[in-house]
Amino acid sequence: MLEKSYEPAAVEPRIAKTWADANAFAAGAGSQPGAEAYSIVIPPPNVTGSLHMGHALNNTLQDILVRFERMRGKNVLWQAGTDHAGIATQMVVERQLAAGGTNETRRTMGREKFTQKIWDWKAESGGTIVNQLKRLGASCDWSRLKFTMGEAGKADDQMVRAVTEVFVQLYNEGLIYRGKRLVNWDPKFETAISDLEVENIEVDGHMWHFKYPLAGGETYEYVEKDSDGNVTLRETRDYISIATTRPETMLGDGAIAVHTDDARYAPIVGKLCEIPVGPKEHRRLIPIITDEYPDMNFGSGAVKITGAHDFNDYQVAKRNGIPMYRLMDTRGHMRADGDHYAMSAEMIGLTLKDGYLPDERIVDGINIVPDEYRGLDRFEARTRVVADIAGDGLMIKVEDKKVMQPFGDRSRVVIEPMLTDQWFCDAETLAKPAIAAVREGRTKFVPENWDKTYFQWMENIQPWCISRQLCWGHQIPVWYGPDGEIFVAKSETEAQLQAGANVALTRDPDVLDTWFSSALWPFSTLGWPDKTPELDTYYQTDVLVTGFDIIFFWVARMMMMGLHFMKDADGNPVEPFHTVYVHALVRDKDGQKMSKSKGNVIDPLDLIDEFGADALRFTMAIMAAQGRDVKLDTTRIAGYRNFGSKIWNATRFAEMNGALDASQRQADFTPENAKLTVNRWVLTELSASIADITKHIETYRFNDASAAAYRFVWNVVCDWYVELLKPVFFGDDEAAKAECRACLAYVLDTIYALLHPFMPFMTEELWSETSATRSKLLVHSAWPTSTFADEKAAAEINWLIEVVTAIRSTRAEMNVAPANTADLVLVGADAQTQNWAKAHEGAFGKLARVAKVVFADEPPKASAQIVAGGATLCLPLGQLIDFAAEKARIEKALGKIEADAAKIESKLGNAAFVANAREDVVVAERARLAELLEQKAQTAAALARIVQAAG
Repeated sequence: MLEKSYEPAAVEPRIAKTWADANAFAAGAGSQPGAEAYSIVIPPPNVTGSLHMGHALNNTLQDILVRFERMRGKNVLWQAGTDHAGIATQMVVERQLAAGGTNETRRTMGREKFTQKIWDWKAESGGTIVNQLKRLGASCDWSRLKFTMGEAGKADDQMVRAVTEVFVQLYNEGLIYRGKRLVNWDPKFETAISDLEVENIEVDGHMWHFKYPLAGGETYEYVEKDSDGNVTLRETRDYISIATTRPETMLGDGAIAVHTDDARYAPIVGKLCEIPVGPKEHRRLIPIITDEYPDMNFGSGAVKITGAHDFNDYQVAKRNGIPMYRLMDTRGHMRADGDHYAMSAEMIGLTLKDGYLPDERIVDGINIVPDEYRGLDRFEARTRVVADIAGDGLMIKVEDKKVMQPFGDRSRVVIEPMLTDQWFCDAETLAKPAIAAVREGRTKFVPENWDKTYFQWMENIQPWCISRQLCWGHQIPVWYGPDGEIFVAKSETEAQLQAGANVALTRDPDVLDTWFSSALWPFSTLGWPDKTPELDTYYQTDVLVTGFDIIFFWVARMMMMGLHFMKDADGNPVEPFHTVYVHALVRDKDGQKMSKSKGNVIDPLDLIDEFGADALRFTMAIMAAQGRDVKLDTTRIAGYRNFGSKIWNATRFAEMNGALDASQRQADFTPENAKLTVNRWVLTELSASIADITKHIETYRFNDASAAAYRFVWNVVCDWYVELLKPVFFGDDEAAKAECRACLAYVLDTIYALLHPFMPFMTEELWSETSATRSKLLVHSAWPTSTFADEKAAAEINWLIEVVTAIRSTRAEMNVAPANTADLVLVGADAQTQNWAKAHEGAFGKLARVAKVVFADEPPKASAQIVAGGATLCLPLGQLIDFAAEKARIEKALGKIEADAAKIESKLGNAAFVANAREDVVVAERARLAELLEQKAQTAAALARIVQAAG
């Protein structure tokens, strides 16, 4: 006997062990030899991570696809793995060291010892998120778990070899090179970081306006005009006005830029001005140039160009041959190395003559930071620079201003754009085939509008900075000779052969960007660069399920690497996947993005503890409409836990009525065997539901698939089929009972299978508990198929349901006591309707409190009239209700609804409210108004019926 209620906490661990003991998720498990392959690679979560709601959504959707295709008999592999998460993992272990009280740091320990410390941490704590994914029910092939760093201490590990092979080949092809470019620099971790690791946050700041004096005391006539050409200001100036939010970077200015069409500065374009910082006798002179970048209508219209510390300025400097000076060291302190600002007279002369230093244009070795600022933290230097300029009388004004500042998402310090030597990948070249693959439809985005995001980035792609100044990661396979000569090789032995036996080599200390190794994920996890059976079987993978935020950083790079390295038998490039399904964000119930600072983060493990994994999974699926964020409300999860209880209770009903008794089961039951109308109806509805659910999963419409399953299980089976079976089971017709038992068992078995991708734990439990003769676990059982349809039976029972629903609704509207019965008078019913009414008179009595069915040509007096099911239905209620009292009650209810709706309409009609209220508040008010208007229509209809009935 089934327990009275379903207890996820007791069942889920047991079912998980059953799957593990059976190795149920192994590649190809449950499939026949020669079966079509189907594969998905998991977006590898950070090894430092814990399950969050984004993971819960992402992995639920993947698992639905994987379980669905496994049940369809395909040779399925869901490839699991974790990412080494360079900076995040290094940070975790550094925190542990700091908390240990030993004063050890990664610098004092040295690279080898510190890296071993990280491997030790991974062995102890790195499996947390894998275990959490198992709790969610993710049916990955856990025996093939991969790690982007390979195995601890194994330099020849296949995953390590894959990364090395790619780097060396791309270098030899000229697609990887070393260069000096502007990168995001994290002064806390002292490394370059990717754009994805930068969080732009609006903070309180200042805009300082300074005078840059013209060289030699030169003056010019400055003229401002309004939009009609009228002069609004005319004055003689010996300076150009500049505004900046980062005064400390003024020391590295290379030019002042004004827009090409800005007439105000035409007299001084090409002339020199003085940076108003540092010793007066050594202040640098920089040129005033024109460019399209400055905005004539913002501030003074003139901008300083600090190419080594600003991404926009970097592009202007490159276009115009302006030198770039790196002012700061790796910690974000003003540099203290170099020539102590001892510029020679010759150099100063060249500056005055040519407008900029005639060097290599990207200057690193010359220190241009004056003594008084050297070694200062950048923000302390800012304060000193502002004070010194103000002291010289060159400050115009200071404005309080909100500014967007880039912060490291883990360090929480302000990121500094920094000109540094890094390794770069020629992403522009690699992007071309990846763009073509999507344009030509070989890889498709779902929803398709995400291809625009993909193209926008890929067609404007910049060189990819692939080096990081960390200890943890794939160390770059590059060695340097004493003269700086570069040797790129797969091993130190190979590098030494290139260099010569007597040449001392030093390995590049940098590691590769985490995204570099994860870009190889679809083929490195299958054994590449070796030619493995898995690679031959499962590449190309089928669908990638991912969030929109990493289309740039991961999806695009997998496309580039896959097309470059993977070829078919004819040598043609092969995309890593044919479909990219992009899911939306999981937000809180008000539509707000979850964040710790808002206090609205929901832990999926807490939800699993409270409601069970199945309820969480079903909620994720039914809310995952394409292109729409998931607004997660725990009351919805509780509701879908109740849905699970409905299935459980329907099974207990079947058990109590002998439908699951081994001796009563009809193993050979098929829909075609059914004779009773009620059974042929439910089997018709079941067949339609199978088709709908299958179609929706195939087209990644997870919300529609789960909604179709919900409607069939709750509305058709639990609400109606079970109720319609009760008279049969309580009756004396043994043949009818036998058929209903067999049909109910068949329907439930099919429900378990249909719901298995969404609710795997409960369905596997019910599958095992409802029959002792199952030949397979449900996870390996066949996906349901059916083409059965009896439209006549379906029409008859659906008519019955429509009529019963209408009677129940009318009785409720008119406040008829549940115990009171009334006749059902059908006016103008045709022959078919009369036959159906007679056949189901007993059902009307039990389900709608109908005393008897009567046919008439005219409606009886004092009756409520409803048009439903092709006939006018009349309920004579004269003896059952007080029409005057009911009319007054409904009028009062209608008045309140109209008043409430009017208030909201007035609020939404107020433009100020709509403009200033939070978006989620406005959305909620609109939803409430729609609800009230629906209630108004229903209540008005009820009032019309009571007026009509009262005569």
